[in-house]
This record gives sequence, C-alpha cells and structure tokens, in this order.
Amino acid sequence: MILAAFVVAAVAALIHVYVFALESLLWTTDRARRVFGTSPADAQTTRALAFNQGFYNLFLAIEIALGIAAYATHHTAVGATLVFVGAGSMVAAGTVLIASDRAKARAASLQAVPGLAAVALLAIGLAA
Repeated sequence: MILAAFVVAAVAALIHVYVFALESLLWTTDRARRVFGTSPADAQTTRALAFNQGFYNLFLAIEIALGIAAYATHHTAVGATLVFVGAGSMVAAGTVLIASDRAKARAASLQAVPGLAAVALLAIGLAA
C-alpha cells in the first residue's frame, strides 16, 4: 500500500512540476494562456504573480520527492511526514481553489484528488 501511495504521490508531484513550468516559465505563451484562460494582456499583467505561484507548486513537488527519498533510505517518519505535508497541502490548495471559484472545479480536482489518494493510501499503509 505504501508503494501505491508513493506512486500516486509522485504523479501528483509531476502534475505540480508541470504547473510550475506553465506558471513560472511559460506563462505568456499560447499554451499556458489556453490552459489558464488568460488573454495576452492579462498574462503580461499577472506574470510576476504567476512566476511566484509556480514556485509554490514546485516546492510541493520537492517535498514529496524528498519524502519518498527519505522513506526509501529508512527515514520512515521523516519521509512519511514530508509526503503527508506535500500531498496534504495539494489537497488544501485544491479545496481553496474550488471554494473560491466553482468554475475551476476541474483544475481543483486535478490538484487535489491525486494528493488525497496519496494521503489516504499512505495512512492505510502505515496503519497496516
């Protein structure tokens, strides 16, 4: 069960790395503007905000990667804690997104559901 939790957590982390790239590196490109539904003018205006936001997503992914690495090197408590914090923060961020704008339900689900699955699987795996 723990292996499944880490696979799902890794997928969640990869999603957040992708979002980091869109927000921090590609924000004004056609692709990022299509994903986020922004106009060229809006993308220019919000570029600095998106750059910062992207790094939050990257840091969540790094927490999960470090947690998996720590667990794999027999630092069980530290590893599990980092995965719980990273994935749990993804769930919290997705919850805030859906609460603030129901039109963003798809994005909120993409952000929160893999993290929630990872948290649940890891909790079950550790309890077994």
